[in-house]
Amino acid sequence: MMRVLEAGGLAPLTDEIRAADVDNPRGYFEFERVKRLPQGDVAWLDEARGKCVKVISALLTYLPPTHRYDVIFMRRHLEEVLRSQRKMLERRGQPAPDDDAAMSALLEEHAASVRQWAASQPNIALLEVDYNAMMAAPTTFVAQVRELLGVDLEATAMAAAVDATLYRNRRPANG
Repeated sequence: MMRVLEAGGLAPLTDEIRAADVDNPRGYFEFERVKRLPQGDVAWLDEARGKCVKVISALLTYLPPTHRYDVIFMRRHLEEVLRSQRKMLERRGQPAPDDDAAMSALLEEHAASVRQWAASQPNIALLEVDYNAMMAAPTTFVAQVRELLGVDLEATAMAAAVDATLYRNRRPANG
């Protein structure tokens, strides 16, 4: 999604500390200070105004109510998320969780709590985007993103930025 937003003309706030690698060959679009939200590091939020910033869902609740946020909440089949994470951890020589069912349940519970929390925040507009559906038909989701943001982004470039070659950890066709 960050690449899609950038292609449309929205500047990403990144620090380029985390380099592209085999797990994410196009890069990560991360801004390390986001990880310090729980410690109250919010001074960078003014710098982020008018830009897109990647914030993992576990950190959204640390965003202060002093700003307005348009949040694009990416959802993906959990089986694919777990497969992707397992491969990344194995490449790094780190142990992977061995109970996918339990991990899936935790992730589903987390996503539900984030949705519920966001719905109660008057300063947050949340758009859920189904990653899997977007990979198949990006134009529909590009229109929704443009509507959420209220910015005249380049729709054709956004749709073209959806790169199916990066969709590598797919569920089996019968799944």
